[in-house]
Amino acid sequence: MKKWIKWVFAALAAVIVFVYGFCFTVREGSSAIVSRFGQVRKVCTEAGFYLKLPSPFEKVVTFDSRSQYMDSGYTETLTNDKKNIILQTYLIWHIEDPLRFYTSIGEAANAATYLNDLTANVKNGVMGSYELSSLVSTDLDNLRISEITEKMQQLIAEKALSDYGIKVESVRLKRIALPEDNLQSVLDQMIADREKQVTKLLSEGKRDAAKIISEADAKAAELVAKGKLEAAEINAETERKIAEIYGEAYDANAELFVYLKKLIALENSVSADTVLIMNADDSPFDILNGG
Repeated sequence: MKKWIKWVFAALAAVIVFVYGFCFTVREGSSAIVSRFGQVRKVCTEAGFYLKLPSPFEKVVTFDSRSQYMDSGYTETLTNDKKNIILQTYLIWHIEDPLRFYTSIGEAANAATYLNDLTANVKNGVMGSYELSSLVSTDLDNLRISEITEKMQQLIAEKALSDYGIKVESVRLKRIALPEDNLQSVLDQMIADREKQVTKLLSEGKRDAAKIISEADAKAAELVAKGKLEAAEINAETERKIAEIYGEAYDANAELFVYLKKLIALENSVSADTVLIMNADDSPFDILNGG
């Protein structure tokens, strides 16, 4: 019985030695490199259970292949118009080619240093083609931030993949700052740009106002002239109608027409306080004497 127990423990010990010495696992989202005396023997990119020789014959290096976040350093670079500017970016990246990553960088802890140096070089190259107003301006038409970040991402991604086996998923600007000696000149430039914009807007406003006033005056003159013409036509038509009515009334009874006209003239000529000294036989006062 004791002998059987010894064999069981011996078997368990052998299994443990075999598992820890001759086996290793790759978890989901990870990759591994198996090297034998410094030479890469196997690249494992799929999660699972793998065999290897025990150390020191073979060595296993595992990498985290999931997406990772990295802040770049504060890079002071020179723009095309000779302005110093400080840019900080952030990167989203992951290991795409474990073999290339292992042979070029080695350990995952060194990746940030390589990526930071690559990002700094790309920043200097890209910003050398753009003026400061592409990043900082009161005029939205001058801003080229999206274009700059896209160009940085393209160049960084191409270099990182070909040299380090790293796929850069995204590059974005995190901070834009100015050195102290350039801050005042930039503020002065921004003030000048704003004043230029204000002057332009005022000029355009005065021009548009003058145009609106001119058009309104022309329209008003046209309406007044048209109104006067229509009023003259209405007056002429009214006078014609009145003359026609008078003519018809005169033709119907001339004596009555003359009599009524004299009464109207008399009524319009005098009032309660009117004092007239004239011949009573004169028209229209002759009707008071039965004329």
